[in-house]
Amino acid sequence: MARPYFHAVVLFLFVIVSVQIYFLVKKPEAFSADCSNCARIGRNGEDAVRSESASRPGRITTQARQRAQGGDRARAAIVILARNNDVDELNKTLSEFEERFNGRFEYPYVFLNDVPFGERFKQAIRQIIGVNRSVSFGTVPTDHWSYPSWINVTRADEARADMEKRNIIYGGSLSYRHMCRYNSGFFYRHPLLQEYDYYWRVEPGVRFLCDVDYDPFMYLKKHNKEYGFTIMIPEYLETVPTLWKTVERFMEKYPQYVHPKNSLKMFQEEEGEGKGGYNLCHFWSNFEIGSLKLFRSNAYSKYFEFLDREGGFFYERWGDAPVHSLGVALFLPKEKIHHFEDIGYLHQPYSNCPANPALQLRCNCDPQKCESRNNNCFNRYLRMYRE
Repeated sequence: MARPYFHAVVLFLFVIVSVQIYFLVKKPEAFSADCSNCARIGRNGEDAVRSESASRPGRITTQARQRAQGGDRARAAIVILARNNDVDELNKTLSEFEERFNGRFEYPYVFLNDVPFGERFKQAIRQIIGVNRSVSFGTVPTDHWSYPSWINVTRADEARADMEKRNIIYGGSLSYRHMCRYNSGFFYRHPLLQEYDYYWRVEPGVRFLCDVDYDPFMYLKKHNKEYGFTIMIPEYLETVPTLWKTVERFMEKYPQYVHPKNSLKMFQEEEGEGKGGYNLCHFWSNFEIGSLKLFRSNAYSKYFEFLDREGGFFYERWGDAPVHSLGVALFLPKEKIHHFEDIGYLHQPYSNCPANPALQLRCNCDPQKCESRNNNCFNRYLRMYRE
């Protein structure tokens, strides 16, 4: 009596395996309805790496990588802003990043700090990534990590004290404000980055949850995209009360810089009394893969200088995430913005995990616990993308 049940179970397992193989080999471009905006897994260009590596997640041959990249590599670097005491967190982050991606592609690292890196830090990093790998250590120029001359220091001190009293996150921190200002308008100007066209921002303590067996830099280059993200969330209103009005004044003064097919719609309220205002959504910029050309452009330079003169980095607590996001939306059409749905990523408390079952085979995460997937901000991006 048990044999029919045994045969049924065997048949069921065979069907499940066949479906997975079908998605990975025969129809790699097929994605679930929840993932219609995701990077397609094709058979040409760098996407060839994915189908070749599907049976062995995390593995890739040199020949496959060369075919995928057309024998070329992007002029790109992994950029990490860190402190000397971040070694323990970087040990975990870089070990995982190397295993998931860069141990195969070997893109150079650029570490930046507002003070010189110590020898202990440098030695620890080389032990993690390998002594023969390309790594540079740079110091942020003092004028990029200090008050500009037009800031009223007394007013800035009073603003921090007030925000700290109101328990606003990082409200009392001056170093956090310097970091946000630096990431908003200076990181791409550092001499160590001048030879590169693309960057991948990595922060100490983050985790990478999926094998990335293709080259995201080459994906952006091949598909003519300039900015990639994984997570969208809303900003704290108390940190950016005048940011949107400042951006509106910039648009009024410099309309020539605003792209005629800009992407601002996803960051604007769609109805109610606040219609047309800022909805507080932003790309969470602790993960970014993008083109440095965007930030080096005259448009973005004017934009940052305009914002910087207003003093909101110090009188309020403008973060680089909303500043980058609104800049990206001002100067890029939606076609040049990419959601890296297939890159599993965790920066506490939010994560990105692929919803597509075929992609989950190379991941260690649960999409059902992905808090950032179905929030209002990400849904706005999806609606805009599908229009």
